[in-house]
Amino acid sequence: MTTNDAGGAPPPARALDDGGDALRTLRERRAAARTGGGQARIDRQHEAGKLTARERLDLLLDENSFHELGMFVTHRATDFGLDKQKFLGDGVVTGYGTVNGRLVYVYSQDFTVMGGSLGRAHADKIVALQDMALKNGAPLIGLNDSGGARIQEGVVSLGGYADIFLRNVQASGVVPQLSCIMGPCAGGAVYSPAITDFVIMVKDTSYMFVTGPEVVKTVTHEDVTFEELGGAGVHNRKSGVAHFAADSEGEALAILRQLLGYLPQNNMVDAPQGPTQDDPLRQDPALDTIVPPAPEHPYDMREVIRRVVDDGQFLEVHAGFAPNILVGFARLNGRTVGVVAQQPKILAGVLDNDASVKAARFVRFCDCFNIALVTFEDVPGFMPGTVQEHGGIIRNGAKLLYAYAEATVPKITVITRKAYGGAYDVMSSKHLRGDINYAWPTAEIAVMGPEGAVNIIFRRELAEAADPVARKAELVADYRAKFANPYVAASWGYIDDIIEPRETRQRLISALEMLQNKRDTNPPKKHGNIPL
Repeated sequence: MTTNDAGGAPPPARALDDGGDALRTLRERRAAARTGGGQARIDRQHEAGKLTARERLDLLLDENSFHELGMFVTHRATDFGLDKQKFLGDGVVTGYGTVNGRLVYVYSQDFTVMGGSLGRAHADKIVALQDMALKNGAPLIGLNDSGGARIQEGVVSLGGYADIFLRNVQASGVVPQLSCIMGPCAGGAVYSPAITDFVIMVKDTSYMFVTGPEVVKTVTHEDVTFEELGGAGVHNRKSGVAHFAADSEGEALAILRQLLGYLPQNNMVDAPQGPTQDDPLRQDPALDTIVPPAPEHPYDMREVIRRVVDDGQFLEVHAGFAPNILVGFARLNGRTVGVVAQQPKILAGVLDNDASVKAARFVRFCDCFNIALVTFEDVPGFMPGTVQEHGGIIRNGAKLLYAYAEATVPKITVITRKAYGGAYDVMSSKHLRGDINYAWPTAEIAVMGPEGAVNIIFRRELAEAADPVARKAELVADYRAKFANPYVAASWGYIDDIIEPRETRQRLISALEMLQNKRDTNPPKKHGNIPL
């Protein structure tokens, strides 16, 4: 017996006369729970291009590893006809299982049950799972598909959300928290994913917004679609709320599995070693010529990363947001590393507001979970202009500086070309407790580029020169020889070594092995006051 599409009470419990009746009752009630809101609503879920809550768990977790908790929970509300709409599980499937043999806790909201809305019982199930994940030190995964708070339950729904938010905060930096947005995520429902470490969205079927299109139209008179307001494209490219955009739910869950492979179970253990046949002593002669001779010409930093890391595998995070800086996970001789790198192909790799915030949060995540940081630096400075200044480039640039300075994990930097001005300081310099700082022979480390420096230092001389163009060329060449190279910085000990690009991989691996037992601390305090 199952609930019908209009909702209804689960099958009544039978008297436990004998084992046969008891088992029959149990099996019937389990079957009812597994049908969620009924076959008609499951069909509508499929017609919308979405999987059910349980189908998603089957794709995410190792086969036959899921153990459900709270299957028979129901809400206790009676107002607005809720006493006639009770579903076993109350719209969320919770439990634990494994991903590639490693324990995870996961909840999967069921949109077929009252639109996945969150009431008190629904929230209590998630809260119990959060507490269990924190106590046992394992990742917490949320598969979100909910219309938001259950209006019929009033303030207790809001209280349920707040209880979840609190535990998100308590678990932050203790266990990895990952969110997959599989459908609507509106109102208070968006803040739990926003607190978690990584957010994955599905194109065309998932949405995140505080207020929906109808409210927006009423308040601001804007006509906007669900997709334009809070779709996967918006949050992956414009807002930066989401870190990954998938073409399908299956792809989203595959990304989630891949991401988990780089992460530790909690902040007290190391990330898992990844198998590789890639020679740790491998050299790549192509790196010797990858930086163009002309300093204004771009190149692809992704290619540098792929040529250095194990098997060319780089899981980029936030690929669509602030693409002038790259962040993501890779491995070096099997060891997980967090990679931060300028992208000279986009805005010359300049640091702007979005790039600074993007990189800062990634650096802090890696520091939380004992993941070493490898920085590839080619930065002409911070983006100038009123848009950036008024948008808070001082405050946002300080976030990245703060993140690197605060981080106590192993930090290795490779300057491939430009390291100008304050951006040189910010990008994991020795002055911010960088452990090992390398430079390629093509590196230019200076207050600013030769052209700008000459224009300032020799302004009067150039104005009075018989041939300003020829004289400027001479002065630029002289400045470049004296300052725009790695040897001056190396003479001060700010660069540990100038290396041949082809040997970058083996030098990074050697440094990581040397630093694997690093211990560093910050002064005792409740917490710092990062410039948010």
